[in-house]
Amino acid sequence: MHTLSNKQLFYTSSAILLLSCIAAIVFDNNIFFLLSCLPFVFDYATAKTELLFWLMIMALPLSTELEITPTLSLDFPDEPLLILLTGIFFLKVAYQSSVLPKQIIKQPLFLLLVLHLIWIAVSCIYSTNSLISLKYLAAKIWYIIPFVILPYHILNTEKRIKKFALLLLLPMLFVVGQCIIRHSQYGFSFEGIKKTLSPFFRNHVNYSAMLVCMLPIVWSIMKLTSKNKFSYKFLWIVVIIMLAAVVLSYSRGAWAALIIGIAGGVITYYKKIKITIAVLSATLLFSVSWLFYNNNYLRFAPEYNTTIFHTNFSQHLEATVTLKDVSNAERFYRWVAAFNMLKTNPIAGVGPNGFYDNYKNYTESVFKTWVSNNKDHSSVHNYFLLIGLEQGLVGMALFIVLFFAMLIKLQNLYHSIQHVFYKQVALAAAIILVMIGVVNFLSDLIETDKIGSLFWLCLGMIFILIEQYTIEKAIAA
Repeated sequence: MHTLSNKQLFYTSSAILLLSCIAAIVFDNNIFFLLSCLPFVFDYATAKTELLFWLMIMALPLSTELEITPTLSLDFPDEPLLILLTGIFFLKVAYQSSVLPKQIIKQPLFLLLVLHLIWIAVSCIYSTNSLISLKYLAAKIWYIIPFVILPYHILNTEKRIKKFALLLLLPMLFVVGQCIIRHSQYGFSFEGIKKTLSPFFRNHVNYSAMLVCMLPIVWSIMKLTSKNKFSYKFLWIVVIIMLAAVVLSYSRGAWAALIIGIAGGVITYYKKIKITIAVLSATLLFSVSWLFYNNNYLRFAPEYNTTIFHTNFSQHLEATVTLKDVSNAERFYRWVAAFNMLKTNPIAGVGPNGFYDNYKNYTESVFKTWVSNNKDHSSVHNYFLLIGLEQGLVGMALFIVLFFAMLIKLQNLYHSIQHVFYKQVALAAAIILVMIGVVNFLSDLIETDKIGSLFWLCLGMIFILIEQYTIEKAIAA
């Protein structure tokens, strides 16, 4: 990305300095004079945009959640970097519109992304709490700009994409290593995993979700590495360690994501994404229809006294199969509430970030569990359903169409691009996207910095792959 010219910086600095002085006088507060430093901060930052981007990628696995106020928290240090990069982007667009490339703007996927953002803004208007909904919209923007738009400018060569993969993997390997070492002190127990993730991950679900999404990246590096090299053997060790870490995370969602992700790779390879989407959609529609026919969903109501949390994992799995596990029972409790919310607010929903403040009025007591007081303020545990209840059926439809369109586009790019490296990137992105879909069917992690960043990076990578395909077509013509 281009930096601001001296002339542009002069005008910007002068304007901010003048406004700072006026604000300091009007509000009788000298702290406003600090705003005059912003141009110099931005000048340095715009000159080092690429460096900030690399720092942000490295920070993703290492970031920790900091509570700023009782209602506001930030993931540090990655989220401040995201906000800074977004500010730099808008500042550059104001002076040079070409920073937002036409190659991205003209893509149907970009139109879907814009419609997704517009509908979020609309749902904010009808939100039951506009303030927290607007915070959601702001956060969505400062995730999309650095992960969807900036990669097009920065990850524009094979060498830089390899650098990106390494800068993401190495910090994650550090987290995995320290987690395994600390976990060993608890005998690798089911309960012990939860004590080894701080300060990098909130819980084992977030940890395992990001971990399993790293495996396609390692696998892709292996596919592109000569088997005769030492690095290939080292990568096998990394794969074994990461697979062991996935197993030791005791996350059923991550295990399912790994299996279904592999299946997703095979489906992409054999060009069967569209028919798979059609079959899954029909199956889901039939299942939901059956659940609500004659109130069949009531058959899944748990027994309050026998639905408990197990500290032994074998008992935990047994409880899962017999539907007596508290986490799954609580999911039913919230899913039923979510469907009731969606029926009541079908167009615009209750507003982004509005689930927790509203859902208890829509619950059904027959599904209540002993953890239904929800002290952690956790969400509905299904991201697609969360989008629906908060943004209405329109918002849900837009997101699902965007998600499926990304999968279809990755399949098409994989079979169209000739360059072996970029073909592998397309396949890895498709597998990661499938894995993200699986974990978000049982959780709601796209609003977290770990999985949300990977989801939007997949979209950013699609635009890069489209550009590579365009170049190949031009050369062949």
